[in-house]
Amino acid sequence: MRFTVNGSILLTELPLLERPAAVRAAGFEAVELWWPFATATPEADDVDALVGALQDAGVQLTGLNFAAGDMPAGDRGLVSWPGREADFLANLDVVTAIGERTGCRAFNALYGNRRPDADPAAQDDLAARNLAAAARAVARIGGTVLVEPVSGVDAYPLRTADDAVAVLDRVASEHGPTNVGLLLDVYHLAVNGDDVEAAITHHRDRVAHVQIADAPGRDQPGTGELPIGVWLDDLEAGGYDGWVGLEYKPASPASQADPFGWLPRDRRA
Repeated sequence: MRFTVNGSILLTELPLLERPAAVRAAGFEAVELWWPFATATPEADDVDALVGALQDAGVQLTGLNFAAGDMPAGDRGLVSWPGREADFLANLDVVTAIGERTGCRAFNALYGNRRPDADPAAQDDLAARNLAAAARAVARIGGTVLVEPVSGVDAYPLRTADDAVAVLDRVASEHGPTNVGLLLDVYHLAVNGDDVEAAITHHRDRVAHVQIADAPGRDQPGTGELPIGVWLDDLEAGGYDGWVGLEYKPASPASQADPFGWLPRDRRA
């Protein structure tokens, strides 16, 4: 398995632009990020600074979220948000340009929360159109759009692998693009009560990216009850050879002292 560090949830004691170097110092060669800018269309100098930090550290950017709104305030994506279409569509060119410069080819499009002033069916129609537009944009560089079930936010409608795959199918059937895949985050699925083993069995051909954290607690593997190693072995045996994102929050004293202590150094690169 190839591991990539989520630099938006790990190493947060450091400024963002110092995290790629810290990832490299920890023995990893890859990093993924949530949308790292305050706006959907950041200044060119800010983009240049991020790309430069990645290049200077010698790490590969393996995943990048599209702009998702104000995440600390509870937003979880612009894809299905009526009234934010212009922001999302403007973000596509920025994301694609970053992908072109860094070699990143996987882009996570958080679906967005149900809005109290919007019809859910209309939101789903909008989401299918926006995801198709995103897929066409990143197809220019051979990219894939990821769709992810998420836990912890009641208003987020994609809870299971089946929910996400239904969206992938709708985008393909109604709009054509097929470069849209499932982001299999075992933590979110497990916390939502989905059967992770069954999700892998039924949807392994749709899995385009994997993320891990243990539960309860969302800490590093081995701190909770999830059979993460079994699931990763199953994915690998079934042909998955993509990246596995480390997307956990160090909570225990041991994790805070060494957030990567569970993974031998010779398996990090």
